[in-house]
Formats: sequence, C-alpha cells, structure tokens
Amino acid sequence: MEQLISLHDISRIFQVGIVEVRALREVNLEIKPNDYLSIMGPSGSGKSTLMNIIGCLDTPSAGRYEFEGELVHEMDDNQLASIRNRKIGFVFQTFNLLPKATALRNVELPLIYANIRRSERQEMAAKSLSKVGLADRMAHKPNELSGGQRQRVAIARALVTNPSIILADEPTGNLDSKSGEEILNIFDSLQAAGNTIIIVTHEQYIAEHAHRTIHLFDGRITDDITNNKAR
Repeated sequence: MEQLISLHDISRIFQVGIVEVRALREVNLEIKPNDYLSIMGPSGSGKSTLMNIIGCLDTPSAGRYEFEGELVHEMDDNQLASIRNRKIGFVFQTFNLLPKATALRNVELPLIYANIRRSERQEMAAKSLSKVGLADRMAHKPNELSGGQRQRVAIARALVTNPSIILADEPTGNLDSKSGEEILNIFDSLQAAGNTIIIVTHEQYIAEHAHRTIHLFDGRITDDITNNKAR
C-alpha cells in the first residue's frame, strides 16, 4: 500500500543559547492511509516535536519528509500553511475554540480560510457536527457546552475539510473519564470509516485504542508495536 507519510532520518535540533538540544534523532516512520497510530513517551522524549513536524507546524533540521508524495521538508511557509489547512485536522487538549462563536461558526473556520462560499461551508459544518452527535447543539457557544461536547466541536472542525489525517494531541486530557471514553469511541468510529488517526498521549489505555503504538525516548523511536485490537 502506498504510504501517506514517510519520515526518513528526521532530526530536529534547537539552539538554546550556546547549547544544541537534539529533540529528534534520525527518526524513520511510515504511516499508511487508514492507520490508527498512537505516539507515547516520557516528557522530553520528542513527542511534541514529532507531532509538530508531522503536522507541518515545524520543519526538520535534517532528513526527508514526504506527505502524499510531496516533499514537505522543501516547502516554504505558504505551502506548509496550505497543507495544514487542506490535509491535516488538528484536535488539541484545550479545544482551541472561539468563545464568542457558535459551534457551527467554530467548525466553519477552516472553510473560511479555504475561501468556501458561505452556504456551502455552513452545510459542510452542519454535516460535520452531525457526525459527532451535535446536530442539536449547532447554535450553542462553548460556555453552553460540556467539556466533552466542546471536544466534539473540535473534532468536527478537524473533520470538516475531509483531511488526510486527524492529529490529536492529548485529546482527553481536560475531560473526565466518561467523556474521555466517549471521545475515544468517536476516534475509533472515524478510523473504522476510513480516516487516518494519530494520537499523542501519555496514557497507556488511550494508546491501546490505536492499532499501532510507537514509543519515543531521547528523540528516537525505541518501539513500534502492533496492538491486539489491530485489524
């Protein structure tokens, strides 16, 4: 099967004063369409750096990054922004919703940036909210929603552009256990429907929802494990 993402010898070095910090060290990783991947590791292992590079929020210091055959490591800022808007749906621990905007308006945002006309983007946003069970909450603002519902809005926003991957960073970190499990079940359903899901997490029980788990330590991948639930 053709690879969706290929990382070849990816390194990321940060200059902190006179000290070089090697956040990633020659990482090699391939992700296929419809993969369900979790990324684990202790603080400082390189998880956030790897997530930022996969999500085109940062660029490697060395190595080769291909996304759907495109050479991401050679792109300029405008090209990277286009990839982020069209190809990657982000879900963050803190939801990152506009507090004064309705759920529908929050989900519309990526479509506004993509210059989709208003009637079309409202229809697309409504369909995306329906997919996560919020058809009856479209006119509600974030402060009128529970934490779990706010994260559903964030997932709907990530889905609305029909991205190639959904990249979730600690998506249940601000939720109680029941709401967190509901969010994980949504990710399970999305992957079963054909989406590619990547979750960054500290929690083993969250990682076990994925079909594959990679472990990072000191900027290197130490394990790449197929989980029991993988199909």
